[in-house]
Amino acid sequence: MVRSIVALVLAAVVSLLPLSASAQGSDRVMVFAAASLTDALQEIGTAYGRERGKRVVFSFAASMTLARQIELSAGADLFIAADTESMDYLEQRNRIAKPSRQDLLGNRLVLIAPANANVTLAIAPQMKLAEALRGGRLAVANIDSVPAGRYGRAALMALGVWTQVADRLAQGEDVRTALAYVARGEAPLGIVYATDARVEPRVRVVGTFPENTHPPIVYPAALTPEASPDAAQFLTYLRGAEARAVFERAGFTVLTPRP
Repeated sequence: MVRSIVALVLAAVVSLLPLSASAQGSDRVMVFAAASLTDALQEIGTAYGRERGKRVVFSFAASMTLARQIELSAGADLFIAADTESMDYLEQRNRIAKPSRQDLLGNRLVLIAPANANVTLAIAPQMKLAEALRGGRLAVANIDSVPAGRYGRAALMALGVWTQVADRLAQGEDVRTALAYVARGEAPLGIVYATDARVEPRVRVVGTFPENTHPPIVYPAALTPEASPDAAQFLTYLRGAEARAVFERAGFTVLTPRP
């Protein structure tokens, strides 16, 4: 009975996922990407469609959420994660084309506040983060399953302030949700990527976390085993000059060599 219920649940989940590349048709590329890439990739995808006549469709969410969807369904052509762990998860399950895997981008981690807030706080060991919250909560992406949340927890632990705020978190399903909490004034402070802060005028950066306080923020990209030739061409485009300009303007560090 239990096995039957589990099977039904899995079938329902898979039915909600995107169709396979062959079912979608050859006129579009399906890209699963970390939520923090939303603005940059949409701009790049639009430009690519104009230039190449191929439509790029995106599904944005937390990296591990997308990885598990790819594990269950053949819906994606290309996966771009915000951490190596999510990509490793799929590689270990043979759900990416290993030769195509590459580190595409880097990012920085920042502490943000609402744009009109007067809070000031130097990012340093034993900083008075709890006091700066003034009774509110610290907005973060989920600290167990989302890369930005894990990076944030690592940084706070390295600075010796994790215990101050561990029970005072407002956790979002992805980094853009954490950004929204601060933008709407629902949290006095939050931890997001520098690129997220740049696209939201309702927040300002209080400080940037030193890179040695958390693992390197790396965005790996890889094709799935069932990826179409069009997907491979789009991945190549992401390493080109046009895409590089968009990524750099958004605040990402481009890790691939210049063309």
